[in-house]
Amino acid sequence: MAGGLSREPKPKLKTALAMRGHTQALMDGTVTPRTFEFDFQDVPIIIKAFRRMVRSLEFDISELAMTTYLCARAHGKPFTAIPVFPMRAFHHGAIVYNTKSDVRTPKDLEGRRVGVNRGYTVTTGLWVRGILQHEYGVDLSKVTWVLSGDEHVAEYRPPSNVVSIEPGRTLQELLAAGEIAAAIGITSESPDVKPLIPDAREAGFEALRQRGLYPINHTVVVRNDRLDANPDLAQDLFDIFAEAKRIYLRHLSEGQADAVSATDQVYLRVMEMTGDPFPYGIEPNRRTLEAIVQYSVEQGILSRSVAIEDLFPPGTRALTA
Repeated sequence: MAGGLSREPKPKLKTALAMRGHTQALMDGTVTPRTFEFDFQDVPIIIKAFRRMVRSLEFDISELAMTTYLCARAHGKPFTAIPVFPMRAFHHGAIVYNTKSDVRTPKDLEGRRVGVNRGYTVTTGLWVRGILQHEYGVDLSKVTWVLSGDEHVAEYRPPSNVVSIEPGRTLQELLAAGEIAAAIGITSESPDVKPLIPDAREAGFEALRQRGLYPINHTVVVRNDRLDANPDLAQDLFDIFAEAKRIYLRHLSEGQADAVSATDQVYLRVMEMTGDPFPYGIEPNRRTLEAIVQYSVEQGILSRSVAIEDLFPPGTRALTA
């Protein structure tokens, strides 16, 4: 334009993100970034984005399982998380057993085989093993963990008590046949398969009350070259995730959410307990983040501990929302 300054177009960044109540305002354009534009990719099952990000850096910005991030970081993958955690869940109900077996308590799993859906580094598996160890005294080294899939981080090698399922078999079949004592992260239509931990839903809330642990499952990572090219990108992302969350929580607390699902009901319960079911930033999540790192070291996902601050860009370490 004559006599004026041409405005540089904002870069479009390929993004893989699941649609949830607290991300909807990002994905429908209600909340927009200052320094870039989202180019949302069609990934209906967000887990399928994880391997694509880890192995081929297919996205500029991607939701990623927290333990996958820790493992990928340990193996030098060139992306960094911002302290935003778009998926959290309680996991006491994620381990099931066959009621016809002689398993009665978590300690009975010692000396047995226990199935794990997908890979050993799956975050649900990490949290369930942490619960077994720290709440029920299970010696994890005395359990053989049977995987139904492989790891997102191809370079990772699990501990010696981790094995792959026999070809052609499923964890559901093994559990029904009594060939494994329990399984993590599976669904089963068998009436004989029940949660191992009684009253699992309340056990999760009790862990939050007693131990301050509201498990983080996913974070958001950004390719390092994109962070280097835009020094404001990390804070911009943090700010817009925070704004989208505020919109959702306001609607939820006022009863304006489009559909109050079972997941929404959990968020409402957590809101009553803590005030915010999705705290962002290091400090509000320090206890949970430290637990993830501790469990990752104890379970052989990480070879050594890492400082929480080192997991996130310097400009985001003091941010909270």
